[in-house]
Formats: sequence, structure tokens, C-alpha cells
Amino acid sequence: QVRPVESGGGSVQAGGSLRLSCSASQIAGTFLVMAWYRQAPGKERTLVADITSAGVITYGDSVKGRFTISRDSAKKTLSLEMNSLKVDDTAVYICYIRTFISGFGYQNVDELWGQGTQVTVGE
Repeated sequence: QVRPVESGGGSVQAGGSLRLSCSASQIAGTFLVMAWYRQAPGKERTLVADITSAGVITYGDSVKGRFTISRDSAKKTLSLEMNSLKVDDTAVYICYIRTFISGFGYQNVDELWGQGTQVTVGE
């Protein structure tokens, strides 16, 4: 199964910035939702931010005012601009796509996860 592919992770000092990208050009269908989740060691996966096909954006409380999500529907890419990074932002950041596929007599919604990219924020 084709997955979205993340890039742009790395290590940065607290207060710094990083930009993550997610490429989904090989994935078929209409993207209903594109999102970034993150998972730190020993913790549950949590929503960072998502954006719907209508452009409605939701941010997790801990990143509001610091992170900005954006999408390019034509290129099927998703980005996350992360500013004022904190040590607590350290996690694997994972791209998520909910896509709607339809054909003759066929409709289906798929949920696809990337493998993730590591973001490490040092003090």
C-alpha cells in the first residue's frame, strides 16, 4: 500500500525552527483530511494539527501560535512550520491522510499513515 512520505525532521535547539513536509503524490483519491500527529517515547500518539479539504484547520493546544499547517492540494503535499520549539516537542512526527476514492459502483475511505520523521529539540 502506498504511504505518505515525511521529510524535514532533525535536531534543533529550544527556540529554533523546523519545517516538515509530507508528500502524497502517489496516493489516489480526494484528500478529505491531511494531518500531522506526533508520538513521543512511552506516550500516545496525539494530534498536532489537521486541515480539511475545505481548508478548516485545527491545532493541538500545545502548539497553537507556534506551528502552522498548510497544504498544496494540486501537488498533494502537506507542510508543518514549527517555530519556538520546546524540548517537549521532541517526538516522531507522522503524516496522516484520509482519502475518499470512488468509481463505478464503488466508494471507499482509506486512512493512511506515514512512517514518521524524528524531531529532537535540545535545551
